[in-house]
Amino acid sequence: MKKTIFILAVIILSGAGIIKAQDAKQIAEKATQVISSDAMEMTSTLKIYDGKGNVRTRQISNSTKKFGDITKTIIKFLSPADVKGTGMLIYDYENKDDDMWVYLPSLKKIRRIVSSEKSNSFMGSEFSNSDMSKPNMSEYNYKLLGTETIDGKTCYKIEATCKTKEIEATEKFSRKLSYIDKDTWLTYKVEYYDKENKLTKTLSMSNYKKLSNGKYMAYKMTVQNNKNQRKSEVTIDKFVEGSNLPETYFTSSNLQN
Repeated sequence: MKKTIFILAVIILSGAGIIKAQDAKQIAEKATQVISSDAMEMTSTLKIYDGKGNVRTRQISNSTKKFGDITKTIIKFLSPADVKGTGMLIYDYENKDDDMWVYLPSLKKIRRIVSSEKSNSFMGSEFSNSDMSKPNMSEYNYKLLGTETIDGKTCYKIEATCKTKEIEATEKFSRKLSYIDKDTWLTYKVEYYDKENKLTKTLSMSNYKKLSNGKYMAYKMTVQNNKNQRKSEVTIDKFVEGSNLPETYFTSSNLQN
């Protein structure tokens, strides 16, 4: 009888663990869905601060549109002169790794960004190349660690750990903690930790605005490098919902235009 009770207890506790894991992943999925958009165009300002507070400023245009199951994005640098014309093309797939290409005017050459480079710096900033697209949620295990108050908002604390050493090596972090508003599903902070469990990077999102389609857009995003104290900040200057751009616009050849 005692053995039967013990087995039942193990089954119940195991089931509870599975439910919590599912709940954590569902929360992370909702946080992604609430900010997703099938089409948009915007211009923004990227400020890159070094450890001494010196700043470099870049103006960027960004166009995104979904075609079938692929979300395609073109990012182009508008100024200053030393980066003007630099561009990135991203094909964001639902169930496989993104494709990325970069065009550097100085080389007059389009180059594919391989998986091992996706965690590299985005144009000298503390943002990474992979920050420019949605994460592949199937690459992580999720766990709900409770709640925490961020700027007066009660947020779920969701831990996402890399499923394999290969993913960890590519992403250059072993786990991340996301703080997701319980009421709106908006993410206000993401902390990244290395394999030694040291905090390496903190991403903060703010100034959310609700769009006509019910989705939200963060008009300000800041990345703090917790190792070298560098910081990068993106602020949206102009945002347009929807896009009339044809699919032919979102091609590698157009990066050079």
